[in-house]
Amino acid sequence: MTADNTHSSPVRVGFVMHVMQVAGAEVLVTQVIKKLARQIEPTVFCLDAIGELGERLQAEGVPVVCLDRKPGLDLAVAKRLAAEVADRKIQVLHAHQYTPFFYTALARLRYRSKARVLFTEHGRHYPDIVSPKRRWINRLVLQRYADITTACCDFSTEALQHVEGFPRAVTLVNGVDIDTLPGRGNAEQQHALRERLGLDLDRPYAACIARFHSVKDHRTLLRAWQHVQQALPAARLLLVGDGPERKACEQFAEELGVASSVEFWGIRKDVGDILRAIDVFTLTSVSEAASLTLLEAMASECPAVLTAVGGNAEHVTEGKHGYLAPRGDDQQIAKRLEQLLTDSATAKKMGKAARQRVLQDFELDDVIAEYANLYSQLASKAK
Repeated sequence: MTADNTHSSPVRVGFVMHVMQVAGAEVLVTQVIKKLARQIEPTVFCLDAIGELGERLQAEGVPVVCLDRKPGLDLAVAKRLAAEVADRKIQVLHAHQYTPFFYTALARLRYRSKARVLFTEHGRHYPDIVSPKRRWINRLVLQRYADITTACCDFSTEALQHVEGFPRAVTLVNGVDIDTLPGRGNAEQQHALRERLGLDLDRPYAACIARFHSVKDHRTLLRAWQHVQQALPAARLLLVGDGPERKACEQFAEELGVASSVEFWGIRKDVGDILRAIDVFTLTSVSEAASLTLLEAMASECPAVLTAVGGNAEHVTEGKHGYLAPRGDDQQIAKRLEQLLTDSATAKKMGKAARQRVLQDFELDDVIAEYANLYSQLASKAK
């Protein structure tokens, strides 16, 4: 796809989301809105709540509408959405994730909305099971109301095609803003960065930056860290983020006897600095699509130790940008963490290769140019 600037006036785009929380799809939408400020007139529609990012966008003058979805199937949401779309003369609806798309499709089907629809899938559930009824409804009815269907990695695209019933789905990868993610710099700059973050200059650090949710499987990482701590007592693990599993993970670290070497940092706004300061990034999810934090780590010249699930292997080549381990294999994860925490030359080589990979294939400006092109194409067909 190439950029198409034939649509001269700003395209009125409505983004349909669950809630504008601090997470991958929501961050991407925020970046699209800011980067395309002169090319689109955005409105954000949230099914359930406005969320932290939604509040920030509102403060910056972006309309954010909460549709107040009730538990279960709430058909009134489609009616409210259709009314908002008509009132605001929305030309393109960009639905992120299946449920927002479902209500977007209903609004277009039931209330004959003329807005064109772009459906983007990000992650997948684990285990990824969809009922035959849903698959057939998608294939025979709902897919007709998605003018374009995309996913952020081949793993998600294949799931859309073969599990969900959207055979025309294509991949449009995620990207990160290279301008905000510089390389590591020299030793003096590294020392200054570690001092600013309160990290010891000579201690090896690994970090996982992820929401505390069962799909991220922090427990496997903590079990792996128990092995790492025995081999490398000086090493420290930083767990950045928050979520429903945080308290349980803190307790689990105590039970494993690793609490003294594991630091829970909560939600941070200096993730880029953290990634440039640590030695290894790790993510032990049971399922993953295209992790933006992984791409940020790679752009920050940070090698990774990951579970070989979902889109991880599409981003990290085993032995070149980091290491991949089977889902739930704490011993293999521990082995690879120990290797990179003790072999700085290999870690540095992998980190540089990882940044080059991002520069080549995952720059945010390229991704947003693709979306701008799609919005322009769809707006030209909206009547």
